[in-house]
Amino acid sequence: MSFDVLLQFAVSVLSLGGVYALLALGLSTVFGLLGFLNFAHGDLMTITGYGLYYMLAAGVAFAVAGPLAVVVAALAAVLMERLAFRPLRGRSPMTLLITSFALSLALHVCFQIFISPKPRPIPVPEFLSGYFSIGGAFVSRAQVIAIVVSVVSVIALNVFLSRSRLGVTLRAAAADFDVARMLGVRADRVVALAFALSGVLAGVAALVWIAQRGAVFPTMGLTPMVKALIAVIIGGLSSPRGALYGGFLLGFLEALFLYTLPDAFVLYRDALVLGVLIVFLVYRPNGIIASNPEPMR
Repeated sequence: MSFDVLLQFAVSVLSLGGVYALLALGLSTVFGLLGFLNFAHGDLMTITGYGLYYMLAAGVAFAVAGPLAVVVAALAAVLMERLAFRPLRGRSPMTLLITSFALSLALHVCFQIFISPKPRPIPVPEFLSGYFSIGGAFVSRAQVIAIVVSVVSVIALNVFLSRSRLGVTLRAAAADFDVARMLGVRADRVVALAFALSGVLAGVAALVWIAQRGAVFPTMGLTPMVKALIAVIIGGLSSPRGALYGGFLLGFLEALFLYTLPDAFVLYRDALVLGVLIVFLVYRPNGIIASNPEPMR
């Protein structure tokens, strides 16, 4: 494999894996507390996209609209928890999972009725478009920035969880929620924090995703959500580190098949990736890192 192909392959792995890892970390954060996978998590990406679209249409600069759109996603996640999941707290994880399915479908319908079923173009600023030339290889600026944003976000998340009081509280609650509550941790506050954090991660992933595609549509978050779901399962459901590994493993497999399959077989890439992962789960059913297998209440 020549240097330029190897470089492009590495960039593809890191940019794809970064988005999947951010989403998987958000899923893992909520699973660690509530014991269910929030299927509406991908819709937070779509909400970020529409928030960005309307702010740009109102004349807000991209540098301001981007962070504000992430804030919108965090607020939407907290609202989602308050209205849809808090009334069901204490019910079985299956009940919460089905509720998240229903919520996701309801959001898709609302996006189609109240906004549009058609994609809305989002103007990508000049610094995100075009290519870098490195050693004869052309690398997309959006992909490079996606890698930088993903790495910085993961480092910031790690610092928040390990150094801040709120982060330590969240980790303690995820490790043993009942004991944490006995020690005075407020359940509502911790769960709302987990959802807000998942919203921020989904919002950042959405900005990276949109920067490479330039549009938002009602089901935009569905495909990356499914990929993140796979990533968090193969990584280890309640382990943030496992979600990170799972995201990059999925990105590696997708890029590997994209670069090695003949053109006529590229459309089978996702099927082959899923096949490899099924074989992996047969031999390691708890994922890469199995921890806290029964997290919740």
